[in-house]
Formats: sequence, C-alpha cells, structure tokens
Amino acid sequence: MPFQFHQFPYGSDNYAVLIHDPSSGETACVDAGDGAVVMSALKHTGWPLSQLWITHHHGDHIAGVAQVKRDTGAQVYGPDGISGVDHVLRGGDHFEFAGLRVDVLHTPGHTLDMLNFYIASEDVVFTGDTLFSMGCGRLFEGDAAMMWDSLQKLMALPPETIIYCSHEYTASNGKFALSVDPDNEALKLRMAEVTEKRAKGVATIPTTLQEELATNPFLRAGNAEAFAELRRLKDRA
Repeated sequence: MPFQFHQFPYGSDNYAVLIHDPSSGETACVDAGDGAVVMSALKHTGWPLSQLWITHHHGDHIAGVAQVKRDTGAQVYGPDGISGVDHVLRGGDHFEFAGLRVDVLHTPGHTLDMLNFYIASEDVVFTGDTLFSMGCGRLFEGDAAMMWDSLQKLMALPPETIIYCSHEYTASNGKFALSVDPDNEALKLRMAEVTEKRAKGVATIPTTLQEELATNPFLRAGNAEAFAELRRLKDRA
C-alpha cells in the first residue's frame, strides 16, 4: 500500500508532515517546531510515531523535539549539534523507514546543516527551507553558490517528484516570480490557481518538481551568478 501523508500547519506559516505506512503501521514526522501541534496531529490521525526527521537547527523546526521524543519514544534523525538527535545524518547517508530507503541530501544555503529527505520509491522529497513553492530559502549561513549547488541536487530528481516544503510562502513568492518572469504563461496560470486556493484557505503545498522547473525563477536562473542576483532582488522585495 502507498504511504499516506498528513500535512498540518503551525506557527504563522510553517508546515510539518506525517508520513504513514499502512502496511507496517510505522509513522514519521518531518520537523517538530511545536510539540503540542505534532501530538495533536498524531492524535487526529491515530498514527503512532516511530521516527522524527529534522531538517535544520532553526527554532521553528526543533522547538518541540524534546516533547515529541518524550511523549512518543520516537527515534530522532537529523543534523549534528541538535539536542535530542539519536541518529546523526550527513549528506549521502541513508536509513530505513518502513523497510524503504530514505536518502539524505545535504542542501546548505539557508543554514549550513540543512538536510532534505528523499524517498525514491514514493517519488517524494522533503525540502525544509531549501526549496519552496516558487521560491527558495534566504541565505542566513551559506552563500549563493552553495545554495545554487543545493538546488541543482534537487533539480536532478525525477520531474514527477512530489515536494513538501516547510512554509506557506507561495503567494508572495509567485508575486516576485511574476515581476522577474512576466511573460511565463505557466507561471500566470499557476498564480491564478494559487490566488484561488489561498482565498479559500487551502494549502498550496505539496508541489511537484515539474511545476517548480516551469515556474520557480530560482530554478530557472541557469547559473550561480544569475541566481545570486535573483536572491538579492527577492531579499529587497
């Protein structure tokens, strides 16, 4: 049976995701910025948590780790230097969830410790604050060349890959995208859909790599220098 996904919001614009395998009963959660909200999502689904995957060290992704670990006994996977992590991961590592392989991609730029989680068998990747819908993360710790290299790792995945990112930034990202790519018909159509969804309070995540390759200006930059200029423009927008 295919995995089931339950995305849930917390904070002002964050998302976390539960990943559930109906066959084994195992469940993973990507990030735990709010422990109470994670526990509520688990109660709502009735899924017992076995693994917690951490993308990076920012507080809106790890503030609830201690509570979730205490209340569920889940094993915590993530970067070095984060309290509560049981299994320290680095780029190129892989581990098993529900008998399937999870590949660890190191995608520094937003932070130096950023990890993304790719399940090839399910055509899904969890990109944290690296790749957003029609955007990418701010460069708090890395530089533009580093982030461009990280984005290229994601761009190399199959186009049908489903992308779960950690923030609902699509509307503002799309507005910027139109300002730098105004003749992109795919982008215009997508923004109309995004506007309709957000007016109804509907999430715009997940997205797909195919959609991002067609409409995300940061993936369409072509080289690190052009990417750096786009990032500077977005930071000033």
